[in-house]
Amino acid sequence: MARQDDPAQIRARFHDVVNMSAGEIEKWLETDESQAVGFKRDGGESIGHASGRQIVHILRTPPEELDGGDYAHMRKVAGFVRRHLAQGPHQEHRIPGSRWRYSLMNWGHDPLKD
Repeated sequence: MARQDDPAQIRARFHDVVNMSAGEIEKWLETDESQAVGFKRDGGESIGHASGRQIVHILRTPPEELDGGDYAHMRKVAGFVRRHLAQGPHQEHRIPGSRWRYSLMNWGHDPLKD
């Protein structure tokens, strides 16, 4: 059985929940909708928006070049997306323009792609 801290397992969980490409995330992060959602510390960039930028970095980095901070963020992303999906509306009520969807997209997951 693989350890929970095994890099291959962390990458697998991350890639299970991130269903947007680096290019899709970058394009999304440039939109007003992306920048309008999420918790903002001190009125600056939201945590989810900053996460999206880090996800793009991770997706574009070869696995052998990822560091401990990257793996910590991958664990955070997998946990956030799974919790957010569990708290969200049922499939038939998922509205394309909802803040719920937009927040998830900042974290690299488009629920309408499921």
